[in-house]
Amino acid sequence: MLGIEIAPYPVLGQSDDVLTEALVLRDPEIPVAGNPAGDITIVEYFDYQCPYCRKLEPELRQVVQDDGKVRLVLKDWPILGPVSVTAARMALASKYQDKFIQAHDALIGVNSKLTEPRIRELLAGAGIDLGRLDRDVAVNATAIDAILARNNDQATAFGFNGTPSFIVGKFRVPGVLTMAQFGQAIADARKAAAKK
Repeated sequence: MLGIEIAPYPVLGQSDDVLTEALVLRDPEIPVAGNPAGDITIVEYFDYQCPYCRKLEPELRQVVQDDGKVRLVLKDWPILGPVSVTAARMALASKYQDKFIQAHDALIGVNSKLTEPRIRELLAGAGIDLGRLDRDVAVNATAIDAILARNNDQATAFGFNGTPSFIVGKFRVPGVLTMAQFGQAIADARKAAAKK
């Protein structure tokens, strides 16, 4: 068992319900990668400037692809400075063009330091319309900032200290995992779900 079980999720008061299962695993504002109908959800709290997040991304995607039944929820948690916040806002705004995954892949897949011009260059290279993106960032600023605040509240409530951090099924898994460890965490989450 790799994770720290968090079953059941704490159900808090109506105005303070950051850790409800629905908001953590199935937030309708967060695009889903992997299999949207999968039986296990992995939630990753990440920062585009986090070198560990960047290094881990190809392995995480491979595990999700190989399994075939995993929903992957990518939650922006921009904790490494203002450029991280800019990258997260722009990536989240790209969902209005149905290109969040392309934006995510472009930003997480680069090994150079991010700057706003570099972010724009990467997003343009991923096929994102920058004029529309700028409008979407401005028009949807309140909704985007609410997502980022919700992600931060969740990560803080889970006691995560940095990125990347994960929820695998009902388990809290802080830190970097190998492909084998992800496979074990998924298997543990399936066993726990089967017992219910």
